[in-house]
Amino acid sequence: TRADLEDLTLRLQRRLGMTVLLVTHDMDEAVYLADRVVVLSGAPTTVSEIVPVDLGTEREQMATKLLPAFAELRAHVLGLVRRPARAGDGK
Repeated sequence: TRADLEDLTLRLQRRLGMTVLLVTHDMDEAVYLADRVVVLSGAPTTVSEIVPVDLGTEREQMATKLLPAFAELRAHVLGLVRRPARAGDGK
């Protein structure tokens, strides 16, 4: 399942000490898997914000996604993505 693949990705990353770059449009997946989420703007593409994700290194699907901090991070990232573009600033 998707949850199994997400957990496998976390385990491998932690065990091997690898840096992983994941591109996704799924806010839950981004916040669950990341140490930081880089939110990109529309054209021209620029970095809107880099959001640190401090949910600890040990994560479990249900427990992590029920944390108030998870909900706050998800809402913040979603707000950045849905923020209307302003003329002339690329955001």
